[in-house]
Amino acid sequence: MPKLKTNKAAKKRYSLTATGKVKRTTARRHLLANKTKRQKLSSRRPGAYADKTCENTIKKLLPYGN
Repeated sequence: MPKLKTNKAAKKRYSLTATGKVKRTTARRHLLANKTKRQKLSSRRPGAYADKTCENTIKKLLPYGN
């Protein structure tokens, strides 16, 4: 049986936790070179978990749990 290909776009956006949940990243900011450290820290948000309705689709895109 051949290897399955991992979707590279999904690999950059999602990761699987040890319990099998899908963790997603938040939106990336732009023009960070011109902002102060305080502005950069205030705009950061922690990651969140993907919705349960999307989990099966995301797990198909990440067959090896990248």
